[in-house]
Amino acid sequence: MNEEEPQIPQTPSVKSDILAFVWETIKVIVISLAIILPIRYYLVQPFFVKGASMEPNFEDGDYILVNEISYRFGNPERGDVVIFRYPLEQSQFFIKRIIGLPSETIAIKDNTVTIYNKDKPQGFVLNEGYLAPEQRTLGNSIIKLDDNEYFVLGDNRLQSSDSRRWGPVNKSLITGTAFLRPWPITKTIKIPSVVY
Repeated sequence: MNEEEPQIPQTPSVKSDILAFVWETIKVIVISLAIILPIRYYLVQPFFVKGASMEPNFEDGDYILVNEISYRFGNPERGDVVIFRYPLEQSQFFIKRIIGLPSETIAIKDNTVTIYNKDKPQGFVLNEGYLAPEQRTLGNSIIKLDDNEYFVLGDNRLQSSDSRRWGPVNKSLITGTAFLRPWPITKTIKIPSVVY
């Protein structure tokens, strides 16, 4: 009668366990980067607001998400809050609101912004309900925009360096439009479109 020797269960080596773990980790990282990087660089970009130029609608330290793809298929519209490269120092990014569109003439006088365009050659006064009651649009100027230029102003007109000071912004400098403020959590909001 032959007795069979008891089988000893095979245990994987520690080395193969470590290699399997490293390989799985690499796969997770590569897949994550393949998903996140295109979104981060081509679709949505985070932006921290610095300064008081957009108060009270956006305050220093607010964290917002910027839609970078919409302007590849369409053009910025009046009232959009946009992130763009500062025309005089393109390594800096600014946040402002679009007031004037390409080929329009913008006149600022006596705390009033008047827009002249082909649809309203006699002009119309911009009704800016998003401004705080104490705001004043200082200045006395008339600016004619070229075909690819936008006139931008901060919502905090008394504390904003904007197109009144350094001129219009070319469309090529506009990164995208602010569409969501996820931080601070108490002020989380989808940024509404403005209807004039």
